[in-house]
Amino acid sequence: MTAPAAVGTRSAYIGVVCVLIGAIGFSGKAVIVKLAYQYPVDVMTLLALRMLLSLPFFLAMALWAGLSGGGAKMARNDWLAIIGLGFIGYYFGSYLDLAGLQYVTAGLGRLILFLYPTLVLILSALFLGQAIRARHLLSLALSYGGIVLVFIEQANIGADRDSLLLGGGLVFASAVTYAVYLLAGSRVVLKLGSLRFTAYASIAATVFVVAHFMITHGPSALAVPREVYWLAIVMAVFSTVLPLWLMAEGLRRIGANQASLVGCIGPIATIVLANHFLDEPISAAQLIGAVLVLVGVLIISVKPQAAKAN
Repeated sequence: MTAPAAVGTRSAYIGVVCVLIGAIGFSGKAVIVKLAYQYPVDVMTLLALRMLLSLPFFLAMALWAGLSGGGAKMARNDWLAIIGLGFIGYYFGSYLDLAGLQYVTAGLGRLILFLYPTLVLILSALFLGQAIRARHLLSLALSYGGIVLVFIEQANIGADRDSLLLGGGLVFASAVTYAVYLLAGSRVVLKLGSLRFTAYASIAATVFVVAHFMITHGPSALAVPREVYWLAIVMAVFSTVLPLWLMAEGLRRIGANQASLVGCIGPIATIVLANHFLDEPISAAQLIGAVLVLVGVLIISVKPQAAKAN
């Protein structure tokens, strides 16, 4: 018979592996998008392919959540919230992210997107009255100082400043939409459960994406090179659906603090993958900027543990 401590340790190890693989999967999205842009494909077509190829998995997640019976019964306001959050987080936010990656490197794009916890903090202070403490100010200074450092380095090595600002602004706007999605969706997630909420919001976003694509492009625009389809399949499975499930499972097993620590591998993984697949150079300034961003995010993402009585 397996001891409870051994079972708990094994579960924690599995949780760490889930978060690690999930974070790396998410980090690969920017690299896959940049690879796809080497072929004749635009933002909306690539996003439509990603969501259409992910849709069967989203439907399976929704069916599984329904069969498992988790979460409370949904009211009309819950459906409206899911539709609205799907629009903001998975449709509009994804569009902004993919659009921004036309102009900035995959590494910089991922770093900017990783600022979302600081944006949750700022939005909470502005709209929910949350107090800004000294450690929060330190977090903001480190995170945004790191981004400024990478921006300056990119400009100094010859990147077009207008394109840099445009791409960075689009990805930052995507991070804002994700922060709004997290902040506004927290109540619905608690009520419905993360699996059902994610599945339904993703399905709603797919409807918006397909509608946008059909209005602006039409089915004929899906005639893209075979390589784009393969990249879209990889993005749908390994940088969308699988990481969503792995991160949720890892969070369940090890909790938010440990997940935040392990998840910080994401931006570093993007930098390494972009160097390998896209020949994006790795500079000292980029690494220092990345460390500043990661430390800043960790300061507010990892909450202090309550002291235990002896």
